[in-house]
Amino acid sequence: MDYKPFLASRTSRMDASAIREILKVVSKPGMISLAGGIPAPESFPMSIMQDLTNQVLKKYGSTAFQYDLTEGFQPLRQALINHLENKGLLATQNEILISSGSQGGLDALGKILISKGDKIAVEAPTYLGAIQAFNPYEPEYLQMETDSNGLIPESLEQILQSEQIKFVYLVPTFQNPTGRTIPLARRQRIAELICRYDALLIEDDPYGDLRYQGDAVPSIKSLAPEHVVYMGTLSKTFAPGLRIGYILAPELIQHWLVLCKQGVDLHTSTFNQALAAEYLSGGYLQAHLPNIIRLYKPRQEAMLNALDQHFPSEFSWSRPEGGMFLWVEGPRGFDMEKLYQKAVQQNVAFVPGRFFYSQENEGLETMRLNFTMTDEQTIEKAIKILAEVTRKVL
Repeated sequence: MDYKPFLASRTSRMDASAIREILKVVSKPGMISLAGGIPAPESFPMSIMQDLTNQVLKKYGSTAFQYDLTEGFQPLRQALINHLENKGLLATQNEILISSGSQGGLDALGKILISKGDKIAVEAPTYLGAIQAFNPYEPEYLQMETDSNGLIPESLEQILQSEQIKFVYLVPTFQNPTGRTIPLARRQRIAELICRYDALLIEDDPYGDLRYQGDAVPSIKSLAPEHVVYMGTLSKTFAPGLRIGYILAPELIQHWLVLCKQGVDLHTSTFNQALAAEYLSGGYLQAHLPNIIRLYKPRQEAMLNALDQHFPSEFSWSRPEGGMFLWVEGPRGFDMEKLYQKAVQQNVAFVPGRFFYSQENEGLETMRLNFTMTDEQTIEKAIKILAEVTRKVL
């Protein structure tokens, strides 16, 4: 039977995740992966998981296994109030929606905000998962210029002046894929612009807690609360398999997000939310976060040192103060996909940068490197191999 006639037209805009496809290659024995954006299993707080589970069973009993509110498990939303306050964000329980990871939130926002042909302003490059979430709703992307400090506000202003956009999407802190963080002065300018032009901004903040040096920068949400939808997750600081994300949005948008979620999954796993509630309210996150940072910081340093020591001078790379990624740029015309194919033959994998652009044939000379999943010695080995292959391609 031919099933194609049954498919919705929107499926033409749905592609397999390039990174997920690359991760299939990574499963090859002996492969060193610098590709995925995956937290290290060693970063999970396994030593307290049994205690958390016992606390949930004792405290909530069968309630933890029952249907619950679409908006989210009340103890978790209450715990998130304090968590957000530590980030300079004031929220009530009613303003917080729990999503099935950040990805579930991105899809829901796409569903309630995007009509076919709507224009969305995104960084160049931007988070691939956001493009995947938005694509089925058939938007048109407008790329904003970036530099080593992230989004250039003048590029945003030019778009706001000349185009009717539905919303702006940003990952301002330790951006995926570049690792860049927008400094305070630019954030203040961005906040001023979206307020002046009465624009809506989606601020995606999955990596903000993973800071290895420097001082935290206020969120754009804290600078323009009525014009920003703020998204967070516990995937990088608790456990990604629990699928706990959250959204802080203006009342009307929150209302439609709830209606959307009711039609998708009714609510996020009650038991997983209860675990997260205990993790936050019991102070376990604050106690465990230094362990994650002690794990990742030397891995990032090892990758930066190896790039400095081994890579050709024609290349440059970001030097983030935190997060999970480095962004490497080669000379104009360099074929990073050719490098990828040859590197995989030498058992080293990364993600070619072109997948992070909303327009085709951009970022061909770039790549994203992840350092969280590999120990320092293996990182040194992988970068040395990658540098040798790079010289051959050059």
